[in-house]
Amino acid sequence: MIERKDDGPVAVLSMTHGPVNVMDLELVRAIAHTFTELAADPPGAVVLTGSEHAFSAGVDLRRSIDGGADYAREYLPALSAAFQAVFTFGAPLVAAVNGHAIAGGCVLANCADVRLMASGKARIGLPELAVGVAFPRVALEIMMFALGASSVGRLVRGAQTYPPQRALELGLVDDVVEPERLVERAIEVATQLATSIPADAFALTKTYLRRQTVERIAQYRIDEDEPVAEVWIRHMNDGWVQRYLESVTRKG
Repeated sequence: MIERKDDGPVAVLSMTHGPVNVMDLELVRAIAHTFTELAADPPGAVVLTGSEHAFSAGVDLRRSIDGGADYAREYLPALSAAFQAVFTFGAPLVAAVNGHAIAGGCVLANCADVRLMASGKARIGLPELAVGVAFPRVALEIMMFALGASSVGRLVRGAQTYPPQRALELGLVDDVVEPERLVERAIEVATQLATSIPADAFALTKTYLRRQTVERIAQYRIDEDEPVAEVWIRHMNDGWVQRYLESVTRKG
């Protein structure tokens, strides 16, 4: 599900889980496992990207509908654990957003230190409320770190996705790059961070920058997933999520 290729001091990780890298239970567990292992023996820097024409289209809604309540209650803690493993990774991390980064895919990209997005027709954003699902607290904490609470509040309420240039204006990404140059540019940025800053200085400073967010996440209790799960289950069952899926399929 996650392929690694090294380029000098940089480990390039590519998610290769189906055509759009939907974040099902297997992928989020693979993400958490990969970054936990990397943290034990970190490379100089990491580039995280997708495959085909998608970074990640977010949560696998069809799987969630089919899986019912048991799947939702198993999935949400695993999703939060994946976000936390990426967000707390100490070495420089560059997200190369090669295509759609929707909902959980947007949160995953914003765990990184630097977010580069390919120009073109791909979109990024936080449509969860339109989908009919509530945000896990860990996801909101990460987005508030990346963009600030007021900006995230507007993005969450708007429940939209945005093309690359608008995403840059909104702060969802740091730069927009031609698609054929995206991974190459991400490796350049990651290499510069790995070679121009001592690893221990970077890691300690990153820890301090993210400390308040990590401390809030540490106060999070597993039972806080339950009301989130209840909202997910309710709208998986009442047809809201299915209607959303049908609407975006028609638009596509």
